[in-house]
Amino acid sequence: FNRAPRGFVVYGQYTTAKGCIQALLIASCIRTALSRAILAIYHSPPGLICCGYRFLSIVFISAPHLTLVVMIYLSLVTVRLTTSCLSMQPFPNMSQLSAALGGLSGVPELEVEALRPVNLLQERNLLPHRPLDAPEPNLNADLKKANCSPDTFRCTLTNIPQTQALLNKARLPLGLLLHPFRDLAVRRHPALIPGTIVRCRSCRTYINPFVSFLDQRRWKCSLCYRVNDVPDEFMYNPVTRSYGEPHKRPEVQNSTVEFIASSDYMLRPPQPAVYLFVLDVSHNAVDAGYLDVFCQTLLENLDKMPGDTRTRVGFISFNSTIHFYNLHESLSQPQMLVVSDIDDIFIPTHDSLLVNLKESRALVRVLLTSLPGMFSQTRETHSALGPALQAAYKLMSSTGGRVSVFQTQLPTLGAGLLQSREDPNQRSSTKGVQHLGPATDFYKKLALDCSGQQIGVDLFLLSSQYSDLASLACVSKYSAGSIFYYPSLHHVHNPAQLDKFQKDLERYLTRKIGFEAVMRIRCTKGLSIHTFHGNFFVRSTDLLSLANVNPDSGFAVQMSIEESMADTSLACFQAALLYTSSKGKRRIRVHTLCLPVVSQLSDVYAGADVQAITCLLANMAIDRSISSSLSDARDALVNAVVDSLSAYKNTVSNLQQSGLIAPAALCLFPLYVLALLKQKALRTGTSTKLDERVFAMCEFKSQPLQQIMRTVHPDLYRLDTISDQGALHLNDCIVPQPHLLHLTAEKLTREGAFLMDCGSVFYLWIGKFCNEMFIRDVLGCPNHASIPPNMVSGALTFIRHNVTHLLLFITLDDASAKTSFFQHLVEDRSESAFSYYEFLLHIQQQMSK
Repeated sequence: FNRAPRGFVVYGQYTTAKGCIQALLIASCIRTALSRAILAIYHSPPGLICCGYRFLSIVFISAPHLTLVVMIYLSLVTVRLTTSCLSMQPFPNMSQLSAALGGLSGVPELEVEALRPVNLLQERNLLPHRPLDAPEPNLNADLKKANCSPDTFRCTLTNIPQTQALLNKARLPLGLLLHPFRDLAVRRHPALIPGTIVRCRSCRTYINPFVSFLDQRRWKCSLCYRVNDVPDEFMYNPVTRSYGEPHKRPEVQNSTVEFIASSDYMLRPPQPAVYLFVLDVSHNAVDAGYLDVFCQTLLENLDKMPGDTRTRVGFISFNSTIHFYNLHESLSQPQMLVVSDIDDIFIPTHDSLLVNLKESRALVRVLLTSLPGMFSQTRETHSALGPALQAAYKLMSSTGGRVSVFQTQLPTLGAGLLQSREDPNQRSSTKGVQHLGPATDFYKKLALDCSGQQIGVDLFLLSSQYSDLASLACVSKYSAGSIFYYPSLHHVHNPAQLDKFQKDLERYLTRKIGFEAVMRIRCTKGLSIHTFHGNFFVRSTDLLSLANVNPDSGFAVQMSIEESMADTSLACFQAALLYTSSKGKRRIRVHTLCLPVVSQLSDVYAGADVQAITCLLANMAIDRSISSSLSDARDALVNAVVDSLSAYKNTVSNLQQSGLIAPAALCLFPLYVLALLKQKALRTGTSTKLDERVFAMCEFKSQPLQQIMRTVHPDLYRLDTISDQGALHLNDCIVPQPHLLHLTAEKLTREGAFLMDCGSVFYLWIGKFCNEMFIRDVLGCPNHASIPPNMVSGALTFIRHNVTHLLLFITLDDASAKTSFFQHLVEDRSESAFSYYEFLLHIQQQMSK
């Protein structure tokens, strides 16, 4: 990173710059009611499997021809159960390597393996057979057991350098990736701690498994090392109902806990869950057909939305005017109130626009039933989005809550109106991409006002034309909202997008939510936080304001080392999320991560987490694209690989190996960076609509690591040749274990069937000469020629109805639709981008300069 001006400049000195079909996907996504039932399997210790047989039986009863589907599904569910149990294959010359690196006495074999030099130009099959796990920190067994799950809290370096100088030598970024509010299985749900909340008197760290008890009455903070007194009430353990063992309390045994907050953590009484829906009802919106789907989905899920008896709802619609809806329980029918003066928005009544859902449920149902018909004949083409958002802000200011905005075109009237800035002729430009930033600060300022009143704004953009998402996205970015994008959504011309919208909306309406949230990240003395990535407002140097928090959002943090940590062997990081639950309860969810501190450069490389590094770099690249240029961001990504591999080469030069050498821990680094460069957010030379590019950037900045990595480097499996070899035997069932394949056309055959998991999009590629038995058993079609392009029957219907927010494409090898599939084969050359091998040669060339 020590490269200017094109490299990421690091803060401080140089650091600023995957039967078949969706059964295979479910375990990867784990995002539905069905998949949540499988979470017990997913999180069980090796050999401890539950509910797998029951699920298998259900599927056999409902759809006998899905046997293969279920087998593959179960195999993927158990992938991560078995990965940790598989023995590592020894690599040659391990002792020779150890000697070359200075002995590494006492370092576990896994860390030595992580340092094994790999010649990337010679060793081509580097992809593991199973999805890559996070590296385990070099800690003793007790600390490992107590440590936070990498799915929640992860660091780019599992060995923390003692000094900034050592970090600079490694040329690797130091940062954290968090998924603080993610969905958890029941058995993994954080322990709920009532009563006294014990915190350090100096740095305010919450007591955790990594503090040390000097005796029963004193404990030392794991971050600032201050010695604190143990309160008398903390001496009692509510779990064991014993006294005098404070070190056995649940908050000292679990790295993820949730405290019941007292009134000391409240600025005002907890507010009810408030949901306001702001709906585009222009001609463009009605023609797309989203309004029918929205109303029907909300009707079906009205009773499933998070909340209690105090939950309130409201509706605003807009075109060239703003429409409010009086839903007071005393009325027999909903009453529409129209405000025509969009330049001076006011609220016509304050008492009946946000109503108690329980009391006014009948009127809400009437409104949702009649709303699509009310505007079915409209010819109104204008969109006053800005005034509608201003009205939403005024209506919600006293309570806070969530605003859900549905927009289908460029705002054309009133405050916040926008004009088209996209030049279609520049979509394939290799020189640079313009207008990645907002055209106006209206939406950012409005978002900051909303954040101040605890209002989160979620944006659903359903547009077939340019809508300037770069500007509109600000209203969600700075109010801790979410952004959804459905290009070309239309109920006739693009039913697949409409189906995805319906599934996404169902998940969105029913997922858990936190209100009035703030999140503070603390770290061991000597470390400092300097840059945050995600959707939020930064209230202070280590405090994020989150008007709303949801289980699908992730955050990233860049860090630096301000002071030497030579006096400590462990570094701790703690994220505390204070929020109000949908039931009106104030809670504090705390995650604590512990990592060793090292003084040797070889140890830093041994602890490199290549996936976390890639995700942090992706966030940094997006920022660079907006603040500088797309070209600079791309150059900085390449420089990150060049600099880190050059630094490693210098540390192992006595091995006298030629070629492009990387430590095993970083052997996938060039591949992941190449895959990043080929993403919509960062690619050049390939036609990419501006809104699609901006949306891809927004996803990189707000998604958790697992989703980002599946987008960057999808999982590819061959399905038609799965055998019992290497299969697991679970509940008297044989569960195949499919291997991951490299993302190259070399791995495809016209006799095969391949499944690609890209996270929210999945592709099933069927070769022209694929086995007819496979096609019949899985798709219900007699042969390849009889597979219709819009195949959704049999297995697909079952899966599509049981997996939320999934877009599934059936791709035939002789069909034009295969283009999108092949774009994800990141190891192959394209018209404007290197193949993987060419990229390695380019890296080697840059290193020799």
